[in-house]
Amino acid sequence: MKVNFFVEDMLFFKYIGCATLAKTLYGALAREDSGPKVSWNSRGRDFDLVHYHTFGPLALTNKKFENGITVLTAHSTPRLNRGNIAFSETINRFYPMIYRSFDHIITISPLCEEEVHAFAPDVPTTLIPNGVDRERFRPDPAKRAAFRETYGIGEDEWVVLTVAQQTPRKGIYDFLALSHDHPETRFVWVGGFPYGRLSQDYSAIEEAKSRCGKNILFTGFIEDITTAYCGADVFFMPSYAEGLPMVILEALATGLPVVARRIPEFTMNFRDTALYFDEMEEAGMLLEDRALLGRHAALSRPFTEGYDIKGVADLHVNLYRELIER
Repeated sequence: MKVNFFVEDMLFFKYIGCATLAKTLYGALAREDSGPKVSWNSRGRDFDLVHYHTFGPLALTNKKFENGITVLTAHSTPRLNRGNIAFSETINRFYPMIYRSFDHIITISPLCEEEVHAFAPDVPTTLIPNGVDRERFRPDPAKRAAFRETYGIGEDEWVVLTVAQQTPRKGIYDFLALSHDHPETRFVWVGGFPYGRLSQDYSAIEEAKSRCGKNILFTGFIEDITTAYCGADVFFMPSYAEGLPMVILEALATGLPVVARRIPEFTMNFRDTALYFDEMEEAGMLLEDRALLGRHAALSRPFTEGYDIKGVADLHVNLYRELIER
C-alpha cells in the first residue's frame, strides 16, 4: 500500500496547525515497518491513495492529475475561518465545491463532522481525532528551567501559557484583558500571524499589544514548542471556535491543567479533564485556584492515552486499507 501525504507546508503554511498535525501523523506512519509505504509531497502518480491536509492551489493542482483515491482531513472549515482570516466570507464560498471533489473526508470531531455533512452531504466521512506524540510531549524539568532562563522568567513566577495564532477567534483580546487584570501573573503567548496582514484585525491587535504590561510575553514561533509547555504552570485557551485543537492535547500530555472557554468543541472532547469558563472574571479565578488546578493536572496526561498518535495512526491505516480494497 503506497500513500502520499500532500501538505502545502511552505511559507506561512508551515506555522499553521494542519501542517503540524500532518507531520505528526506522517512521522508515526513512517516509523512503522509493517505499515504503508508513505511519501511526503511526492510528485509521483503511482500511489494507491493521496492524503491531503491542505487544499490550496498546489494541492488542488496535484489532485487534478492524481490517479489514486483522494482523502482530505477537514482541518479547516468555514466556521473556523470567521474571526481568523480577513475576507473569510469570500473564501468560505469555495468550501462546498472543494470538499465535494474528494473521494473521502476525515473529520476530527463530532462538530466538524456535522459541519462537513451540511455543505458536502454526498461525500462519505470517517471521524478520526487528532493525535499527540506522548513520547515527545511530556513533563521535563530541564526543559522547564531552560525555557524560563531563555525568556527571563523567574522560577517562582506563575506562568499562564497560550499557543495559538494571534487572531480574534483565538481570543487574543480576552487574553490581553486578563493580563491587565492580573499583573502579578506572567502571561505567555506562543504563535504569531501566519497569514500576515491577511489575518483578521492584524493592525488592531498589534496596537493592543503595544499597550500591554510587562507581565505579558509574545514569543512568536518557537522551534521546540515542547519547552514552552514544560515551562508553564497552566494552559489557557480562550478560543471561540475550534476543531479538535492539537495544542490542548499537547498541553495535557505535558501534564498541564487546562482552562478553556466553555464551547462544545472543548466540553465534548475534553469533558471533565479541563476547567471551563463563560466570563473572563471566572477565567481569572480559575487561573489563580492552584489547588483546583493541581487536581486537574493529575488528570491531564492519563487522559491523552486515548489520543496517542500510535493508536490514531492505526485508525488511519485501517481506513486507507478499507478505501483501497473497495
